[in-house]
Amino acid sequence: MFELSLMCPEDRVEWLCDALDALDALSVSVEDADAQTDAEQALFGEPGMPAPKEGWLRSRVTALFAHEAQAQEASTLLQTQALFEGCQVLETVPVEDQDWVRLTQSQFAPVEITPEFWIVPTWHEPPAQARQVIRLDPGLAFGTGTHPTTRMCLRWVATHPGQPRVLDYGCGSGILAIGAAKFGASEVVAVDIDTAAVESTELNASANGVSLLAGLPERATGAFDLVLANILATPLKVLAPLLCAHVAGGGHLVLAGILERQEDELKAAYAPYCRLDVADREDGWILMTASL
Repeated sequence: MFELSLMCPEDRVEWLCDALDALDALSVSVEDADAQTDAEQALFGEPGMPAPKEGWLRSRVTALFAHEAQAQEASTLLQTQALFEGCQVLETVPVEDQDWVRLTQSQFAPVEITPEFWIVPTWHEPPAQARQVIRLDPGLAFGTGTHPTTRMCLRWVATHPGQPRVLDYGCGSGILAIGAAKFGASEVVAVDIDTAAVESTELNASANGVSLLAGLPERATGAFDLVLANILATPLKVLAPLLCAHVAGGGHLVLAGILERQEDELKAAYAPYCRLDVADREDGWILMTASL
């Protein structure tokens, strides 16, 4: 296989990616050409929202081709296009053959939630000290235990076991729902707007030997002793009345996907329904909780 690398300005990123895709690139990736320098730019977006910008001021676009001739032909054709003005071909280099499965697996090691509670990929043995384990491999849905928001939610679940009825709203891989089931919940409902997430949750629950009900958001009916929502700040603010309405009297609301700088925004959005407090912090993210 061969990599074709190009440099392009922000307003050419989408066109260049589409062109490479049409030229049968196996994959196309974009990164900040100024990463790790003083000119590096951070781009942040949220699911369901338009990207704040199409790319960085200078983007490095890398396309993977099966054969060198394809990469060279793509390079030649692109340079004849008027829209290529301002872009630059950097290099075409061979990609060393590797065991991609083994390489991918090596990037995912067991993740400690508490000293006795671990998330373990199926190709690893659980640590000797693990007393509770969720078996989970990387997939299409968010939630492998490696992100701080997931870890904070699972720590809360592990330290507040035995919640009778639990709702995981925006379940992704189902990891929070599975954690709740393993820590004593008698009924767990997991919902997501993405059908791939629902399917992933069902498969992961089966692999972990737990029972839960997964489906689209309309599956969430009635009141719950614990409502978990690990999404992002914007949808959490929009969902404030709905999520709070699902919390039973004396029940708990646990929210994640919130940056530290968004604390006051969330408190204001939920003030008409409950009082949110910060229960945990990790790597710039916070976990916010309320008791209703």
